[in-house]
Amino acid sequence: MEQMNTKALDAAYVAPTYARFDLEIIGGEGSILYGSDGKEYIDMGSGIAVNTFGCCDSDWQAAVIEQLGNFQHTSNLYYTAPCAELAALLCRKTGLSKVFFSNSGAEANECAIKAARAYAEKRKGKGAHTIITLENSFHGRTITTLAATAQEHFHKDFTPLTDGFAYARANDIESVRSILETTECAAIMMELVQGEGGVNPLEQSFVDEVVALARSKDVLLIVDEVQTGNGRTGTLYAFMQYGFVPDILTTAKGLGGGLPIGATLLGERVKDVYSPGMHGSTFGGNPICCAGAMSIVSRLDDEFLNGVTKKSEYIFHSLEGAPGVKDVRGLGLMIGILPANRTASEIIGACMERGVLLLSAKNKVRLLPPLNIPNELLEKAISILKEELAK
Repeated sequence: MEQMNTKALDAAYVAPTYARFDLEIIGGEGSILYGSDGKEYIDMGSGIAVNTFGCCDSDWQAAVIEQLGNFQHTSNLYYTAPCAELAALLCRKTGLSKVFFSNSGAEANECAIKAARAYAEKRKGKGAHTIITLENSFHGRTITTLAATAQEHFHKDFTPLTDGFAYARANDIESVRSILETTECAAIMMELVQGEGGVNPLEQSFVDEVVALARSKDVLLIVDEVQTGNGRTGTLYAFMQYGFVPDILTTAKGLGGGLPIGATLLGERVKDVYSPGMHGSTFGGNPICCAGAMSIVSRLDDEFLNGVTKKSEYIFHSLEGAPGVKDVRGLGLMIGILPANRTASEIIGACMERGVLLLSAKNKVRLLPPLNIPNELLEKAISILKEELAK
């Protein structure tokens, strides 16, 4: 049988759900990735905000390997220290009360939706099940989290979706208010920075009014921090910059530093909404994933997060008003750039040729570098990006 290379094997046997770049990654160290083409690339995407401390971080590796030498998995019928210790750390750092662990952001959001509906049914009755989400949001790719995602093009081919979602306009409080006044609602669910929607931070005044409305209507607040969480925006979680604490917080991506883990944090009002048998996950709370996450979260202290903010300020200062830049938006190291002269895909392709890996979000170039990217690599990547934007 003829030997097939990676790209040929992928084309033959992997479901074609991804428009891959013509690049095979074979290794990496820190913020540098190595391609099978023999080139080195500055990683400005970190696996879409997953590799928090870059590739092959030594502390993270040591934590994972130590746990791997103990045991790799046991069912949730038994207690494990990594699961319990990570839950305690997350609660101490956020002010929330209980944690359910899963494998991904979509699963974390499914858990949040179930928790909100269970709470509302007990408190208000069966009719109060609608969850308000915001247009341009993205909450996952399961049938239910697609229904929560208020972007029509994601719904195509998969209807009928789960019902019980209503879509309001972001930064339009009257749109939220009109739904609350005409529909029995369980919760409002929002990303404080809409990542897949184009890296758009919500306005502070809008968030303040949503919080006040939710409290007055006895509606839960769910904040989806799958992408914004775990230091990405310059604080441990983005809600900390908006001056409130949600009833339910979801996170994933950067939490595990490269291993699959999702978490749904439950506040005081909903901490006991679940009882045994109501929800579960075979791999949720896996000890290896939790050990990796402990290594990540324990290092996201104020000093480190101040460094994230300084890197963010450097990027904004470098790009705002630069030739070929129409707009720069984002928070921390979650940044979207709207090009003036070329398409985002053209710029991403040109930068890749020059050894810089970038992402897109709608019509924007998106930056999600490792949070500890060295300044010299960041400056080199931004310099190349600026040159390509100016063409």
